[in-house]
Amino acid sequence: MSDKFEADLSVELGPLKLKNPVLVSSGTFGYGEEYGDFYDPSRLGGMVTKSITLEEREGNPPPRMVETPCGTLNSIGLQNVGVERFLREKLPVLRGIETVRIVSIAGSTPDEYAEVARRLDGAAGVDAIEVNASCPNVRRGGISFGSSPGQLSALTAAVRSAARLPLIVKLSPNVTSVEEIGRAAVDAGADALSLLNTFRGMAIDVETRRPLLGGVTGGLSGPAIKPLALWHVYQLTLNLDVPVIGMGGISTGTDALEFILAGANAVAVGTANFVQPLTPVNVIRDIEDYCRSHRVSAISSLVGAARRTGAEPLPER
Repeated sequence: MSDKFEADLSVELGPLKLKNPVLVSSGTFGYGEEYGDFYDPSRLGGMVTKSITLEEREGNPPPRMVETPCGTLNSIGLQNVGVERFLREKLPVLRGIETVRIVSIAGSTPDEYAEVARRLDGAAGVDAIEVNASCPNVRRGGISFGSSPGQLSALTAAVRSAARLPLIVKLSPNVTSVEEIGRAAVDAGADALSLLNTFRGMAIDVETRRPLLGGVTGGLSGPAIKPLALWHVYQLTLNLDVPVIGMGGISTGTDALEFILAGANAVAVGTANFVQPLTPVNVIRDIEDYCRSHRVSAISSLVGAARRTGAEPLPER
């Protein structure tokens, strides 16, 4: 006899309702249409587009990606089509994907972020905005906003005043205190946080004796950063009551479950999309299998369960 047990995989991310907790992260899934030959993106709990800026951007000089042990370094530089082309060319396709559609935005000034948000607000097919305040690969904007509580607060407030859509802020790990930065975003109007973006790093060619990336430094992602990202999710959600999308090295259902147990309401698959495009749907299947075998009736019941064991982290020294 087949096992008829079915778990409720739906989760809430602030005002957003997701059919399951698995999303794909910004910069790894294009504008939503690129992976359609592999599977129907409507199976996802949600998706986040490439970061969109006010004007079209060419990005950084090549090479832009370098493979490293257990991960990759990227220095794309926010290449994108700009908000007007996005609305005209990309959004019509995005509307056909029946999942939560989150548009990532970026800029060089708070006014640019706010203007992009204003143009997206009310556009059919846009369910939420993610503020990319943490890209380490641009000279202006990005991490310069995400490394200062005051600047991030002002940026978040500017976007919040420009749009009524649910607002998610993506945090950088390249700061002294992720918790302090996250609190500044929440106090300024963020509905949820994405935790976290890439770690700054570099690679050097010993033959040419020059950096391998055209932009010299890049963002490290992939399995190499998973323990670090997991710790940040655990620590932040332990001290700050806010919905979180956890990410960083997720390539299996077990990885995703670790983030959920640490306190993430949802998770996002990033670098693994480049290695195995079917990773997100495989992660959803793995979570379903886990819930069935462990008789977990609702995945939401596992959010933060690792914090309910009574164990507290040791102080750093």
